[in-house]
Amino acid sequence: MAITTSPARSRSPFPISRVGVAAVGAYVGAQVIANVTSLKIGFVFDRAVDMGTFIYPITFTLRDVVHKALGKRAARTLVFTAAAVNVFLALYLQFAAVLAPAWRITTASIVAQVISELADTEVYHWFVTKVTAGHQWARVAVSNAVSLPLDNAIFCGLAFGAIPGFEDHALTLPWTVVWDIFVVNITIKALVSAASLPLIYASKDRDWSADEADA
Repeated sequence: MAITTSPARSRSPFPISRVGVAAVGAYVGAQVIANVTSLKIGFVFDRAVDMGTFIYPITFTLRDVVHKALGKRAARTLVFTAAAVNVFLALYLQFAAVLAPAWRITTASIVAQVISELADTEVYHWFVTKVTAGHQWARVAVSNAVSLPLDNAIFCGLAFGAIPGFEDHALTLPWTVVWDIFVVNITIKALVSAASLPLIYASKDRDWSADEADA
């Protein structure tokens, strides 16, 4: 009598990183929380700051975790997906008068997010493939050092600057005030970003030499 054994359980050819999935959820969640709380104003050393400023910088490091765990294409997809979620959120909040967003600020926020997060993706990928795959904190620090000021400049300029067509808009402020907002916001975001650097060690590193095709 022949004895048969059950075949060994085959592994999926596309293993899923639990850390990567968690980072995706945390990234989108942080984006939504930052956008909702940006409608509330707080004060730091007598300077007005929207409360989303304390949450949003974390998304850049979370994007880096996704990039590390799931690859460059996944990170790009995440950026566009989060932008779509934020557009839907803005549309949905129009039905709630208390939370209804100012469309100029909402548009500035989404445009700044997409451009800066895509820039973060390119800088991070360049660093690990062309500079060094070591010093994981450095790759996050370098990519954030480029993307955070870029995000802040685009947002402050579009949301409050006297750009053509918006010179008389209610949200338009003198450029000296816009600069003041930029300095205060970038200082807070830099501190939050620095505090978030250890998150990159939550996931095992990937083989970046084999990641060149993931472009």
